[in-house]
Amino acid sequence: MAVGNINELPENILLELFTHVPARQLLLRCRLVCSLWRDLIDLVTLWKRKCLREGFITKDWDQPVADWKVFYFLRSLHKNLLHNPCAEEGFEFWSLDVNGGDEWKVEELSGDQRKEFPNDQVKKYFVTSYYTCLKSQVVDLKAEGYWEELMDTTRPDIEVKDWFAARPDCGSKYQLCVQLLSSAHAPLGTFQPDPATIQQKSDAKWREVSHTFSNYPPGVRYIWFQHGGVDTHYWAGWYGPRVTNSSITIGPPLP
Repeated sequence: MAVGNINELPENILLELFTHVPARQLLLRCRLVCSLWRDLIDLVTLWKRKCLREGFITKDWDQPVADWKVFYFLRSLHKNLLHNPCAEEGFEFWSLDVNGGDEWKVEELSGDQRKEFPNDQVKKYFVTSYYTCLKSQVVDLKAEGYWEELMDTTRPDIEVKDWFAARPDCGSKYQLCVQLLSSAHAPLGTFQPDPATIQQKSDAKWREVSHTFSNYPPGVRYIWFQHGGVDTHYWAGWYGPRVTNSSITIGPPLP
């Protein structure tokens, strides 16, 4: 039987059609068409289907989800918010706040270092010198797709990770500071662990530092990330801590 109006289609067919429509179009346009479309677009079933279709969950997913619509958007936005974390583009996107000694430098991981590093995609790192070297980035959450209501109401977890290592022949001190900032750049949350001092003739292994911001106050609009360090023997050259593969991610990770 011919259908004269799209709304005469069974609801399950309409739901299937909606799974192929971009999420923002569903909310900004389709949801405003009529009450039937609004009700269907608000169904948990639709957003679970979209998550499954785009690989955000698996068919045997059994973890509880408070809001599937929000879950979908957090999954779709999920990425490393720090640009150029592994020095592939030199110092592009980074602000060199303190550039002491012989200044920051980019070096390549040697063959042995690549075997030791847990991510085989990482090929380079940043290295510090004999006076303090610090570099930073500011993440604009709105520019990255995280709208104000999402950050203020849902307040999804914000996970920060960094990797650092010393040289085996020289001691060094590594430091990290991450702040959640308001629209006026006032701090609303801070992670600043004690500086990590690594002694000379250490194992020089890569170490990971991580932190998750949860239940932070409303109003977070930016994230400021700063790291670096100094060698503790004041040798000319680049004997301070090495850093690479830094990341800031928001919400649940992909399966």
